[in-house]
Amino acid sequence: MSDSYTAAIVPSPEAGVRLRPEGGELPTDANDVNLLGMAIALALGRAGYEHHPEPRDPQLQTLDALIAGDTVMPWLRPGGATDEQQLTCTRGAGGAWRCEVKPA
Repeated sequence: MSDSYTAAIVPSPEAGVRLRPEGGELPTDANDVNLLGMAIALALGRAGYEHHPEPRDPQLQTLDALIAGDTVMPWLRPGGATDEQQLTCTRGAGGAWRCEVKPA
């Protein structure tokens, strides 16, 4: 597993956003997936994204599928945002992930 994760944030009208990973190995260990998923959610929140009002579909919107870019994440872009954005995550000591949203 790589110590970094980078993905383009692609808006999906009416549904949220989809991540488009930019190469590298994806985590497969459940703990790694959960830690990365939480770090992604925190980064999106810090960047002004809001959770979509519709409940997520737990059958389709699993953390594995979200990280792999196979399904839409239930997050709405900040109002008026039109620039392309990128999510960049790095794994620190102890396995903790730190993610941030930047202009693409």
